[in-house]
Amino acid sequence: MKRHPALIPLSREHHETLILSRLLQKGAPEYKGLPTDNAGKADYANNHYKNELIQHFRSEESILPLIKGLNPEIDNMVQDILDEHQEIHRYFQTLYDQDNLSDHLDRLGRALETHVRKEEREFFPLIQEHCQEDTLKLIERTLSHH
Repeated sequence: MKRHPALIPLSREHHETLILSRLLQKGAPEYKGLPTDNAGKADYANNHYKNELIQHFRSEESILPLIKGLNPEIDNMVQDILDEHQEIHRYFQTLYDQDNLSDHLDRLGRALETHVRKEEREFFPLIQEHCQEDTLKLIERTLSHH
């Protein structure tokens, strides 16, 4: 399904987070110019979190009230998205307090990948399927202010 223009900015931001998610997982290939050691990966992840991901989550959360109540499946997914945001925040908040950083990075990477793929493959298509064009335009305007 082609992404509606209102959701394209969020989809573009997902690309960088997917690269990060793979970088953090055990057995990931090396990415040119990105850290290969756990401490470097943790710092890189933390910078992405502070500079990109926190604002990305805020942007996503700003549109949730616009779509809540349109469809029971969307409503269930909204709660899942919020729960996953909180889980990911906790991973980052405890990033430097780990006895086994490698395992923590792996869990964080898997959580990020699962979350982004759910939004891209399930949540955004639901929004596009169940939202009228005026709601999608409102989403677009809301995201442009974030």
